[in-house]
Amino acid sequence: MPPIKAIRTTRPGGAEVLEPVFQELDAPRSGEVLLRQTAIGVNLIDVYHRTAISGQYAIDHPAILGVEAAGVVEEVGPGVSGFHTGDRVAYWMVRGAYAQKRLIDASRLVKLPDFVSDEIAAACLVKGTTAQYLLHRIYAVKQGDVVLVHSAAGGVGQLLCQWAKYLGAMVIGTVGSIEKMPIAKAMGCDHVILYRDTDFAGHVRQLTAGRGVDVVYDSIGKDTFAGSLDALRPLGTMVSFGQASGPVDAIDISVLAQKGSIFLAKPTLATFIQERSDIESLAEGLFEVLASGAVKVDIKHRVPLEDVALMHEALESRNTTGSIILIP
Repeated sequence: MPPIKAIRTTRPGGAEVLEPVFQELDAPRSGEVLLRQTAIGVNLIDVYHRTAISGQYAIDHPAILGVEAAGVVEEVGPGVSGFHTGDRVAYWMVRGAYAQKRLIDASRLVKLPDFVSDEIAAACLVKGTTAQYLLHRIYAVKQGDVVLVHSAAGGVGQLLCQWAKYLGAMVIGTVGSIEKMPIAKAMGCDHVILYRDTDFAGHVRQLTAGRGVDVVYDSIGKDTFAGSLDALRPLGTMVSFGQASGPVDAIDISVLAQKGSIFLAKPTLATFIQERSDIESLAEGLFEVLASGAVKVDIKHRVPLEDVALMHEALESRNTTGSIILIP
């Protein structure tokens, strides 16, 4: 097999640590398949893996980043059942995606239905399954709920807003610029707030006649955490699932009582896909809502694998909307 191109980090740092390399792959071992990748997702967790020197997202370097891709099975290793050469498949939350081909444990793959293209799969499995467990398992959104979604024009935010609306909720979204407001509105938001320029918690209180929202989905982190708590009704649920603006400072948990006996969740997608049954269940739930047409995936950037550093810089600037995919 000729060498394949991949993008590797040399050390933690800025986008400049991403460099192209060529590497050889062995034949798949027991339980593995050789996957030719056709579309690769880019997610904020890739940036966290690249930059973290300690804590939750720190990894060993050098490393091939990327946790999500779709492609075609080229070779099946011993002991693999359920997958065959030529199958269209995808995976998420398995690091090593920034490559033309890779070896991967077959137990992490899902087959793609005909109505889900490789590009859509690579653009939405991380984001879509995140939306699924947030909306159904962390807080089960139902008809009549009021939800607040931060970064409503972003990749996860767009899916959360559409899906919450489909479930019957009133959706309040926040964005960081005027240009993003119509995008959030198109994703199902009943109201859109510029969180950087206003007291978004006070605005939420006005929109809810002083009550507050049932649940906040906050992927921004440090800049919005305190305001998110203030936007909740008594016994509401605060879900902190990202840190685009930096990690949240340490808090005195008595604040949760003072704000109205509110619940605080800090979940990670990795926890929800530890078992094969979880992987299948999340994928099936996402594919069902895509099939219904209630949730659509907005791919904003399609770029060659070699340009991944530019996409990392765009993510870090927090000026992106929708999803990003790399074409190997």
